[in-house]
Amino acid sequence: MQYLLMIYENESNQAARTPQDQGQIMQAYMGFTQSIIQSGNFKAGDALHPTATATSVRVKNGDIITTDGPFAETTEQLGGYYLVEAKDLDEAIAIAARIPTATHGTIEIRPVMVFDNPTM
Repeated sequence: MQYLLMIYENESNQAARTPQDQGQIMQAYMGFTQSIIQSGNFKAGDALHPTATATSVRVKNGDIITTDGPFAETTEQLGGYYLVEAKDLDEAIAIAARIPTATHGTIEIRPVMVFDNPTM
C-alpha cells in the first residue's frame, strides 16, 4: 500500500537556522532518503517552497476564488512529502518516525487511494 508522509514544521524555525544547522538537517534528509530508496520503500518525495508562494483555490457558485497562501491556519506548515510503499500502517509509522523533522515537527501519514483507471 502507498502512504503519503506529509512533513509539517513551523517555517519560522526553519528561517532561524544557521547555515551550518541547515546543512546538518539536509545531510540527515539525504541519508534518510537514500535509506528508503535502498529498502525499496521510496516512490517519490520533494520539498515545497514556503507558504508565501502558495495559492489556495475554491469554487463558489461557479466562480473561481483564489487566495494567496495556504488555506489552513496552523502553527506548522506543510514543507514537503514522501510517497512510500509500505506493507501496512505500522511500517509507514516506522518510516515516518525516521524523517528528521519528526523530532521537532509533525509527520502526517495518509493512505493513498490508487485508482486502476486514471481516466476516471
